Amino acid sequence: MIAIVKYNAGNIGSVTNALNRLGIQNKVTDHPEELKAASKVIFPGVGEAGTAMNYLRERGLDQVLKELTQPVLGICLGMQLMCRHSEEGDTDCLGIFDTNVKRFPRPEIHEGKASELKVPHIGWNILSSEFSFQSDTLNLSKDSEKLITLKSELLTRLQPNTDVYYVHSYYAEICENTIAACDYILPFSSVLQKDNFYATQFHPEKSAGIGEQILNNFLNMEHE
Repeated sequence: MIAIVKYNAGNIGSVTNALNRLGIQNKVTDHPEELKAASKVIFPGVGEAGTAMNYLRERGLDQVLKELTQPVLGICLGMQLMCRHSEEGDTDCLGIFDTNVKRFPRPEIHEGKASELKVPHIGWNILSSEFSFQSDTLNLSKDSEKLITLKSELLTRLQPNTDVYYVHSYYAEICENTIAACDYILPFSSVLQKDNFYATQFHPEKSAGIGEQILNNFLNMEHE
């Protein structure tokens, strides 16, 4: 059984619908024992970081989530709450990934005209696991003919530099747990991984066939 974490955030319905389409048994729950017993856990979310973390702490779910040993997938706000700290509401988060979440800066104005890039970042944009970074610079490789390198089971059988669907105003900084990146106004982490914890800033449940492949990759992971 796949457990979907119930907490004070939206987007849970779209995740359950995606799993139902795949024929996967799932349950939305905030019960610690059900989360611990699940074969895998999905931590989705659309909402505000401070309110969401308060809900988790009030029910002891903050500690439960950090101690899970099965594969865990955070999505959008879920990914951000798995980081160390969020600028949204000056919120201390779970600290699973050693990186911070920041708000996108205002797009720059050139020659009196605002950039076409808007905040929030909404729509289809790149998912690349072939990147290098130093400080605030990021180079995304766009000329590779090979499949994405298998740094993570989550990204198997994907073509490089494919597009996925994003909706967010805050982003996780590039860090040692970054396994895929995107560049919108500035570079940010698109996918994070540490041990049994995985997270995507984009919405796989809204990313058509690519997102379905990513969900299948997660669902097919072995629980050691």
